[in-house]
Parts: sequence; structure tokens; C-alpha cells
Amino acid sequence: EVQLVESGGGLVQPGGSLRLSCAASGFTFSIHGMHWVRQAPGKGLEWVCRIGRAGDTYCTDSVKGRFTISRDNAKNTLSLQLNSLKTEDTAVYYCARDNMWACDFWGQGTQVTVSS
Repeated sequence: EVQLVESGGGLVQPGGSLRLSCAASGFTFSIHGMHWVRQAPGKGLEWVCRIGRAGDTYCTDSVKGRFTISRDNAKNTLSLQLNSLKTEDTAVYYCARDNMWACDFWGQGTQVTVSS
């Protein structure tokens, strides 16, 4: 059974940092690309970043230079480092498994709230 479990969310002030983690199990993590997707209050899903199985990374323009996606295949863990956080980054953050650049399995999400 594929399982993705996010952690690391919380309340942070503008300009602060957080590190999100996603523990993966039930599949061969190293051969799959992985995504981070977020949903802000009252809005739809927004793709954030993707990392390929070779470690190639892609992020949406609004987070480039602030967010960094990474993976540890030995630990079956996906991470997202969030720096210089803004109030508009407030959202539930989901990790998802890649399937042909779509997402086929999702975690339950972790809440990130940026507020003073």
C-alpha cells in the first residue's frame, strides 16, 4: 500500500523558515518523481515543486529562490525547505507521487501558516 505522510508544518512569522518532510512507503521511492502541491484557504490546488528520480528540480515561479525541494532515497524521504516565507504561502502542503508528470498518490497534508 502506497503511503505518504507529511510533517513539519506550523505557524511561522513572515520572513521565517520551515522544513517539510514526506515519508514514503509501499513503493520503490527511488524510481519515482515526486511533487509538492499546496492549497491555500478558499483556493484550488497549486503545484509547487517537482523533483525527478535523477534529482532534477522544477518549481513554480512564485517560490523560486525561496523554496528548495530535495530527496533522500536511502531514507525514502522527500523534503521541502521553505525560506523567506510570505503570508501568501499559507496553505496545506501535500506531497504526491509522480506518474507521467501527474500525481497519482497523495499524502494527507501539513498546514503551513505564515502570520505575524
